[in-house]
Amino acid sequence: MSSRQGGKLKPLKAPKKEKTEETEEDAAFKERKKAEAAAMKAARDKALKGGPMGGGGIKKCVLRML
Repeated sequence: MSSRQGGKLKPLKAPKKEKTEETEEDAAFKERKKAEAAAMKAARDKALKGGPMGGGGIKKCVLRML
């Protein structure tokens, strides 16, 4: 029998991952993802700055106005 009968058990530690060498393909992929993230951030900032898009607003019935 274990000396610890109840209570929360500690999680097992995962073994450390070995560092792998980066290939040119990996470097190109990371660079492409970084450029894509920068473009998305720029587009998001532009969209937030511009205000409402389309300018549709609330549509009112034209017949009621008459």
